[in-house]
Order: sequence, then C-alpha cells, then structure tokens
Amino acid sequence: MLDVWFRASSIAHSFLPADFFEVERREIAERWLPMAETIVFEADEGVIGFLSLIDNEVGAIFVDPDAQGRGVGRALMDAARESRPFLELGVFEANSIGRRFYDAYGFELVERRLDEATGEPELRLRLGRPPEEGEPI
Repeated sequence: MLDVWFRASSIAHSFLPADFFEVERREIAERWLPMAETIVFEADEGVIGFLSLIDNEVGAIFVDPDAQGRGVGRALMDAARESRPFLELGVFEANSIGRRFYDAYGFELVERRLDEATGEPELRLRLGRPPEEGEPI
C-alpha cells in the first residue's frame, strides 16, 4: 500500500518538497494506517488502490498511476459511501487530479484553509449531509 501511496502521491502532490514524502510515509505506516479502516483494491499485480477511513473522514484514497482511469477509485469510494452516512476529506487545492475526481464524484466545498504542515491551501469537501443534533444516523 505504501508503494501505491508513494507512486500516486508523487504525481498528485508534485508541488510538495521531497522531504514531505519521507516524513509522511512514516506517519502513514506508523500512525494512520493502524487506526484506520482500510479498503484495499487488488488485481493480479497485487494492491493497486486503497482508501482509509477514520469515522466519516476519508484520510486517504490512492490508486496506482498505472491503474488510474479504470474505475478503481470510484469502486473504493462507492464502498466507503455505502458504509457511512456522509464523507468528508481534505484535498490540496493544487492537487488537480484529486480535485477532478472529487468533483466528478459529487463532493462539495465546505471550507478553504491553509494546511498547517505544508502552508498549502487545502479544500475541505463533503459528500452527503451529516445528521443534525439528535437525528438518528
């Protein structure tokens, strides 16, 4: 999964410095993946995509660049959507690949802010509606 993350992230996040990827790779392996519910998409060549959820947050969705455009991302997001009443995520504004995918899938802008770790503008997106206070999930 980390190889898929690195290959896809290097392309989608080419605007970030190289040292970001070194730190983030460790954080993903040691901190985020152990606490997340992860959906994996496998093919004959092995893992070609994954999506990690923490509650309603899509913490990661990455598809190997060689497998992009084959419906893997949509299948992963469909599985996440079926398991949650709504989904939220953050995407760097400069990540045109991710933004196109999220726009096509139907995510809507909730907020624009600066990512503290990178200083890059980040968009907060949501798919679906969170339940109101006291409303059943």
